[in-house]
Amino acid sequence: MFDDLQKRLSSAFRQFRVSGVLTEANMKEGLREVRTALLEADVNYNVVQDFMTRVTDKAVGTQVVKSVRPEQQIVKIVHDELVDLMGPSDPTIRFEKTGTTVLMLCGLQGSGKTTTSGKLAKLLTSQNRKPMLVAADLQRPAAVEQLKVIGAQLGVPVYTQENSNPVKVCQDALIEANRRGCDTLILDTAGRLHVDDELMAELVQIEKKVKPHQVFFVCDAMTGQDAVASAEAFNAALELDGVIMTKLDGDARGGAALSVRRVTGVPVKFVGKGEKLDKLDPFDPERLVGQMLGMGDVVGLVEAAQSAVDEEEALRQQERMAKGKFDLNDFRQQIVQIKKMGSVQDVMGMFPGMSQMSENLSGLDADGEIKRIQGIIDSMTQRERSRPDLIDISRRRRIAAGAGVDPSDVSGLVKQFDAMAAFVKQMAQMTMLDKLKALTGLGRAAANNPGARLFSPKVGTGKRLTPKEKEKLRKQREKEERKKRRDERDRPTPS
Repeated sequence: MFDDLQKRLSSAFRQFRVSGVLTEANMKEGLREVRTALLEADVNYNVVQDFMTRVTDKAVGTQVVKSVRPEQQIVKIVHDELVDLMGPSDPTIRFEKTGTTVLMLCGLQGSGKTTTSGKLAKLLTSQNRKPMLVAADLQRPAAVEQLKVIGAQLGVPVYTQENSNPVKVCQDALIEANRRGCDTLILDTAGRLHVDDELMAELVQIEKKVKPHQVFFVCDAMTGQDAVASAEAFNAALELDGVIMTKLDGDARGGAALSVRRVTGVPVKFVGKGEKLDKLDPFDPERLVGQMLGMGDVVGLVEAAQSAVDEEEALRQQERMAKGKFDLNDFRQQIVQIKKMGSVQDVMGMFPGMSQMSENLSGLDADGEIKRIQGIIDSMTQRERSRPDLIDISRRRRIAAGAGVDPSDVSGLVKQFDAMAAFVKQMAQMTMLDKLKALTGLGRAAANNPGARLFSPKVGTGKRLTPKEKEKLRKQREKEERKKRRDERDRPTPS
């Protein structure tokens, strides 16, 4: 999301590495890059011109603080202006105190109105509302059936009529909603490939006859200025109350998100990310701008973690790690939790300052690597997960066959895990300051080598051990493990 815009803005900010006072002369090149980045993101031309004027006025004459780099001050100015450009967030829906509140969704064909209708119904259901969906899109083939399927998934009633017209469908649906005690009616209206008189006449008739309390324009974020032009046309005909931006998880350039509020004066209410029906979030310009500028999304990260992490399991793992205990069962559980939060690249992109590392992962199959590791662990017995030291050559071959990998991959995983487990035990004995220092060092190492595999396969030493030498080495490891356990058992407990 906004990857290209983020790259171009980051490149532009590097032009501001100057000293002293920021002047129009030493900012000229960088500001030109910012302007180009916005135009290539398909932001409305007039919006870009107005935006650049405000940024320049604020930046020129700004004294460079010694402890803050010039480009950081420019980033702050650009950040604040982008937030202001997209307007204050207002995700509230005004409901009628009595009777049924009618919400009308409109937009071009393919913008995601039907899916968004379902997402909105699910959101309202979570707020203890009783919505009803209305299949008023009689133009697109299978639109009615799609809405029926969505309604069945949500347990929300869907009103349909055969051989009718959209205006009558909406009128009769309102009567039915009142009869069934549904307090919110969501009209999924028809769209076209482009704005035309027939479409507008139909929508105006629905508005005139049904009198919806709020009209939302569903806008495809991937269409740039075309979406803004469509929003203008719909707003002129229907007087929109808000915009719902869809497909922000796709290759959105950012033009629609940055332009629609300033051009139409209509606030963005919600944003949709993904096809799942729970992927409708209140619009938050601060979070969106943070992603555009590569600042991460801490709020989104926390929300993803809260939805993915089981509190009891997290507490159990915390207690084990505090005692220096960490085995492959614990590691597998952490992998499962990470996968619930989303793709590795998306999760990395939520961390502030990690956008570059996320970008470097784009050409790598990081999610495939995670699945590969989980597959290896799943092929182990419970005892092998608790005691990786038991995994000899025959066990390695069995595990590798079960996971569809090479035995050397199993060896590499066990070897790297041993180092990780030792680090966990070491962390358990550290002070908080020492832990922070250690984790900072790991972060720098990962940033410097983002393309490294999570667990590298075994690297040969140039000497191949004989079967007798391997057996001797295995017995030595077992002897050391028995001695370690005996020492722990005989160690006097503190009084």
